Amino acid sequence: MSNKNISNKDKIDLNKKTCPTREQRANGINLFFGKASELLNASKEGNLKCTDRKFQQSGGCLLNFYLAIRVATIRDAAIIFNGPVGCSTNALGFNEYFRLVPPELGRPEDFELHWLTTNLDEDDVIFGAKDKLTEAIKEAEDRYSPKAIFILTTCVTGIIGEDIEGIVSELQKDIDATIVPIHCEGVRSRIIQTGYDALWHGILKYLVEPQEKQEDLVNIASMLSYTWQDRLEVKRLLGKIGLRVNFVPEFATVDELKKLTAAAVTAPICPTYTDYLSKGLTQEFNVPHFMYPNPVGIKNTDNWLRQIAKHTGKEKEVEELIKEEHKKYVPKLKTLQEEFKKLGESSVDGDKINLLGSLGQGRLVTQLPYFDELGVKATSAMAQDFDDLLINELEEVIETVGDFDIMVNTFQSGEQMHITNHTKPDVALTCPLQGGAWKLNSSVARLHAIRGDPTIQSAQIGYSGSIAYGNFLLQSLKNTSYQRTMTDKNKTAYKNWYLEQPDPLYFAEKGK
Repeated sequence: MSNKNISNKDKIDLNKKTCPTREQRANGINLFFGKASELLNASKEGNLKCTDRKFQQSGGCLLNFYLAIRVATIRDAAIIFNGPVGCSTNALGFNEYFRLVPPELGRPEDFELHWLTTNLDEDDVIFGAKDKLTEAIKEAEDRYSPKAIFILTTCVTGIIGEDIEGIVSELQKDIDATIVPIHCEGVRSRIIQTGYDALWHGILKYLVEPQEKQEDLVNIASMLSYTWQDRLEVKRLLGKIGLRVNFVPEFATVDELKKLTAAAVTAPICPTYTDYLSKGLTQEFNVPHFMYPNPVGIKNTDNWLRQIAKHTGKEKEVEELIKEEHKKYVPKLKTLQEEFKKLGESSVDGDKINLLGSLGQGRLVTQLPYFDELGVKATSAMAQDFDDLLINELEEVIETVGDFDIMVNTFQSGEQMHITNHTKPDVALTCPLQGGAWKLNSSVARLHAIRGDPTIQSAQIGYSGSIAYGNFLLQSLKNTSYQRTMTDKNKTAYKNWYLEQPDPLYFAEKGK
């Protein structure tokens, strides 16, 4: 996609201090229940909007849900949590989390987090905290000598209206590091993906710069929920056709972020995670991008590689690579299909294995065709949020796998338990950060792993990942001992009167 194809609706204004919210930019919602076709039509008509709940169990913070852990790994940078000390507590675990990846798999041996907090208190809320932020920036410079200092805002700084940009402008001339404000205060938006957009806005506005084009360089910005093995698979595949990968943001250097503008194309792993960065690079620096497909499943990986080939002149090499990879992995896919067919035929209804997946929006349009490729079905699905960035992709999925029930749900385990209880899937797939120890007679498995998991079994991307996750899913169907133990030893956490309601969104203020 060239900069001429960026619509007015998708225009990114880097003169603004930060991005618009997903609600503003793409009609993002946090709550829905109905058919996928109903969600699609409502999105096309612009009728989607966020809805309040009368009862809510949990929520996601723009700062701490995935964002801080992404910025923390930028190797020659420092981060400042501009808020109360509690907002930085997640950083305590980041260092150990990524050390699960052994250096022999490519994790930098000198990996060390560089972070500080301004430790705001009640007086700062009343009188402002300019002096504390100024002191923290200078301390970060003196202590770490970073090439960039990221300032992560919090609810407190957002509520009191602290002039972060004014402070940065005043200090930058005396600081060697590039100071990058990221407006990720939790009160800004109910859609967690707004935090991702805020990160990319800051990087586009303050860090990236024009570079000479490198026709063999491909930008890959990936979610935390794709693992180290997935990173290795992408590097393997593109390396076999003579391409290099610029992975961001995990373990990137500041210079690698700056050279995002040199790439031949920006390719997606998760379309909605990469969306803002991709469009910004296209608009400002004429770096082409595509949103779909993602390399999950054999067919999607084929088409993902072909899209990259269009922008790198590697069409011939890609077709040879696809032929080579098919020879190795398609027979393994057929074996998986046979295994799933046998399990389905021996099930109670004698039909295909039925999955219920707790998916992110990007995975929703990627995983369902992959499940279809494996020979299993997903008559119901859950998504954390949804917006109109993927209307065309959702329509294509419905055409491919048929209509299905969908619940848009942001980490409300009661609602997830409700739909699981009613659909009674053969396997309930959950996000590792949400848990899944529900009282079920069927199996439960994780839908994906997270970046710090280096094991081969955690892979999901590309050809090897498609087979690895298929085997993982197959094993979860054959071994249900964990779920049987949980069912026998634990009571249901929710009352029967709620589980008997016809609509899992019983506590929604205004229905859909």
